[in-house]
Order: sequence, then structure tokens, then C-alpha cells
Amino acid sequence: MPATSENSIPERKPTLQSTALALAIGGIGGWLATWIGIPLPWMIGSMVAVTAGAMLRLPLALPNQLRSVMVVVLGIMLGSGFSPDILPQLGNWAVSLSALLLYVVVSGGIGILYFRRLCRYGPISSYFSAMPGGLSEMVAVGGEMGGDSRIISLTQAWRILSVIMTLPFFFQLWLAYDPATRPTVGLPLAEVPLSDMAVLTTCAIAGFFAAKALRLPAAAIVGPMILSAVVHLAGLTTANPPRELVAVAQVVVGAAIGCRFAGIQMSLVARCIAAATGGTIILVAISLIFAWALHSLTGLSFVALFLAFAPGGLAEMSLIALSLSLDSAFVATHHIVRIFIIVVCAPLLFQLLQKLLGDSSRE
Repeated sequence: MPATSENSIPERKPTLQSTALALAIGGIGGWLATWIGIPLPWMIGSMVAVTAGAMLRLPLALPNQLRSVMVVVLGIMLGSGFSPDILPQLGNWAVSLSALLLYVVVSGGIGILYFRRLCRYGPISSYFSAMPGGLSEMVAVGGEMGGDSRIISLTQAWRILSVIMTLPFFFQLWLAYDPATRPTVGLPLAEVPLSDMAVLTTCAIAGFFAAKALRLPAAAIVGPMILSAVVHLAGLTTANPPRELVAVAQVVVGAAIGCRFAGIQMSLVARCIAAATGGTIILVAISLIFAWALHSLTGLSFVALFLAFAPGGLAEMSLIALSLSLDSAFVATHHIVRIFIIVVCAPLLFQLLQKLLGDSSRE
């Protein structure tokens, strides 16, 4: 695919009508998915329904602030998975956490070659499309450095969408996971004690602003998750966010992914989807190899390791782990470290390569 000189995504400005329509379609999609009984129904149902609407050119858009608020809720929920029982296990995670740097180098390097040589992306778009994580950050930094942020955004968004869409069904079909037996997260809103709600709300607000002040990557989820983990590890609370709020948060996150496909030419969408599908298959294969090797080396759960290394989003992969009754804290911790490595190191490495390669690294 030839590179293009346009570096802006034709994003639709969110309005009350476009936001309400996206949430309505996402909510209906989530409800239908729950009724059918598919895994991770509120997020997957919302994501599929809104993506379909975007492809049909419906006026759909969500403000980034709304997604950030809902991601904070998911951060609090994921932090609640850090119970005092996991403290003795932290030492067992050292090997797999250390392997993340090698994973980023291997998967990023192979991905760059794939997008550059086979898909004909420009060198900058190839680099930032290949990085397995940090969607918003890679789009923003890649665009600033001269890449086509439309291509980067579509490629990264399709990677996340396709991974979320396929992994739960893979587990259901091949690993005998029964979605009807998945655990219910959290109590109903009316049953959550006010004292616990106060603790969780404090974690949400303080964690978000602290992470922003420290300029942590994925601040909206990482900050609240860390603070929630601290209070849960300390035994100050054992509560999760109310299940209704978690469902709403998943609808918003799924709808936000779907809205990324709004207002973009279908020909460009089709080409990026074809390229991104191949790139995702490569990343999943590499993740399987790392999971198998680390399982053999450490004895840790192969499925948990696969989710920890899978090229999906932090919130989404952690939610899948939670729905499978796996250690969501293990999965979330690995994704946080991976995102940190990518967000911090990828732009620095690109600038170094640009200096070494000169004009040959221009788009």
C-alpha cells in the first residue's frame, strides 16, 4: 500500500446526538450479546454493533473524556484483583516480566518488515503500526513524526478488535470454556456499602490525577488500577465496582473502538484490515511461542501467559482473564509493563533509527 501524505484522521466531532446514538447502538449490541450468551458480551456486542454502524456511515462519535472516565472504572475493577493472596506469587512473575522486552523487540521487528515489505506501508507508518500496544500513543507519536495516522490508527484498532473478537470464542470452542458459568463481577449498585464506594471513588480520582501528573502511559487505567491494587493488597477493602457500572464501562470502551472506523474511506479501511489481519496473525503466533516457552520454563498457566502476551488492549485482555477465572492481576501487570516499554522506548528507538538511517527512514 503506498504511503499517503495525509496525516490526519477525519474524526467526527462528538455531538450530543452522535454520542447518544453510539451509546444506544452499543447498549443494544451488548444486550443482544448477553442474551445470545457470547463471552465478554457487553464489550464485544457494543464493539461489533458500533463498528457495523460506523461502516454504514452512521453519525457516530464518542468524546475521549467519556471513554477515559469509563476506563477509570475498569482500572478500579482490575486493581481489585490484587488480593493479599498474590503477594507470595510475585517472585514467580519475574521471568515472564523480563521476557516482555524480548517479546517487544521480536514482534516489533518482524511486524515492521511485514508492513514495510509486504503491505507497502511507509517506513514511519510501518514502525508505529507494528508496535504491539499503546494504540492512542502510537497514533499520536507516529502522526507527529510524519507517519499516516489514519493507517496507524486503523491498523492498531483492527488488531485490538480482531483479537478481542477471536480469543474468547477460541477459549469457548477449544478449551471448553462455558460462558454461562463465567463469574459475575461485583455486587449490584444498591448492595455496595457506601464506605467501599467512598474508597473506590477516592482511588479513581486520586489515581487518575496522580498518573497524569507523573505522565504515566495509559494514565486513565494505570493510575486508578495501581491505587486500587494498593488498597486491596492492604486489606482496606475487598469490593469491586458495581456490576451495572462495569457493564456501562464495557459498552463505552467497545463503542469507542467501533467509532474509530467512522468517516474513513471504505477502500482505505479494506486495505488496512487486510494488512492488519496478517500482522495480527503474526503477533498472535509470536505470543503463543513465548507463552509455550515460558510455560515450559516456569510452570505458569499457559492460558494466562498467552493472555499476558496477547496483542490486545490492557483492559480488554484483563477482562477476558477475569471472565475465564484466571489471574487478572497477572495478566494486567504484564500488559502494563509491555505498554510502558513500548510507550517509553518505541519513540526513543525510532528517533535513534531516524538519525542512523537519515532520509531512508522518511515516509
